[in-house]
Amino acid sequence: MKRIIHTTNAPAAIGPYSQAVESGGTLYVSGQIALDPQTMKVVEGGIQEQTEQVLKNIGKILKETGYDYSDVVKSTCLLSDMANFKGMNEVYGRYYSENPPARAAFAVKELPLGVLIEIETIAVK
Repeated sequence: MKRIIHTTNAPAAIGPYSQAVESGGTLYVSGQIALDPQTMKVVEGGIQEQTEQVLKNIGKILKETGYDYSDVVKSTCLLSDMANFKGMNEVYGRYYSENPPARAAFAVKELPLGVLIEIETIAVK
């Protein structure tokens, strides 16, 4: 059985998808971008500011469902440019400083709303 997750503390979906879905003790968080959940606008700044907002949004979804960053087992980071990898990695490392999850990071041609980063996450209880 699956449970659809929605919280007003994270940005609303901007398409036909759920913020997250929980099934069998696993939480699948859809790709999060650097939207401020209050304004639904992309946060100002560069890769570090955007990565910070993305990880905050993920944290709000995790909290809504009773998970936290320590439950994350896999992240996929989509970057608009691999030149942003170092800046993303610095912020990401602050959220996952101990026992970090498995991760893939790669550049894509474009991301929604012209953002610099999108991160999808899987967490397990």
